Amino acid sequence: MKSYDPGYLEKIIDKFPRVKLVNLPTPVHRLENLAKELGLGELLVKREDLTGLAFGGNKSRKLEFIIADALSKKADTIITWGSLQSNWCLQTAAAARRCGLRPILVLFRTYELSQVDQGNILLEKLLDADIRFFEARTKGKSLAQEEAFRCLEEIADAEKARGHRPYMVSVGGSATGGHMEKPLGALAYFLSMIEVYRQLSESGMPDWIVVASGSGATQAGLLVGARALGLKTAVAGICVSDSREEFLPLVKNIALELRDMLSLDLTLEEKDFILYNNYLGEGYGIINSKITEIIKMVMQKEGLVLDPVYTSKAMTGLVDLARKKHFSSGEKILFLHTGGTPALFAFSDRLLAADRF
Repeated sequence: MKSYDPGYLEKIIDKFPRVKLVNLPTPVHRLENLAKELGLGELLVKREDLTGLAFGGNKSRKLEFIIADALSKKADTIITWGSLQSNWCLQTAAAARRCGLRPILVLFRTYELSQVDQGNILLEKLLDADIRFFEARTKGKSLAQEEAFRCLEEIADAEKARGHRPYMVSVGGSATGGHMEKPLGALAYFLSMIEVYRQLSESGMPDWIVVASGSGATQAGLLVGARALGLKTAVAGICVSDSREEFLPLVKNIALELRDMLSLDLTLEEKDFILYNNYLGEGYGIINSKITEIIKMVMQKEGLVLDPVYTSKAMTGLVDLARKKHFSSGEKILFLHTGGTPALFAFSDRLLAADRF
């Protein structure tokens, strides 16, 4: 297996424009109580919820490259989309304001949740983001990119008519399209994998990285980064919105685009793309008793707050896999906390009522 020196890879990444948004490196620490509960040899968490921008989250890393791309194209407005409590949209609005861009957020009602001024929406309004609410034609995160981009294009045309220069970007900053022509979101997590390597290589790299996979770039970037470094680390994505069959082609495409963009001599095999869709529950953004149990357990065991849409489902997967002895004895597991915790407050009634489901 071909491997590259991390310093060489960092020099390649340095060629891409980037703005400073994130406090790096994000910390890694042990979850000893939870590891004991699950019978795991070693369980670590990488705190991407502590990136530092508007309550933090993995999207801030992506936006360092995406906002820089928008600025290089002389944009004065950034337009993106997501679901009602999208942490991506909050992070985008915060990054845009910090860098002098106007944020326009298209929020689709993709699950049954009231349009409440709480959680991420509250913070977006404090940022004075231009929020447009739409009813999704179909429920669930699998809202077609084409449908979303048609909506964004209409808004962009109207903004151009007013003399603005909009930059459109897909949900999560993951799939290329709109004005983002390269997989910049995945590039950020390729760089994050190098950060993990520098943090853990002396003490031993993880055998597994477990991450919520919702738009694909975080998992794809980590995977390509691991293979570029010559690591055997398995990157397991827990599907939070779409089934494995629907989602796998997107993750593959982003990974291959990233590999080609960086001109890496790597072969990505079918077995490298690990996705579990057993933990979707009733669908994207739907809270049930399992989600509540996981949030309570992790908070009570470790004082670690999970969000109700992404990290709670990823941790549900990790816990279930551990209890089913999916991980070998002595293996080191790294859980990537992708943030999104402000959404917890918008779901308070459902979380507190979940015991009665």
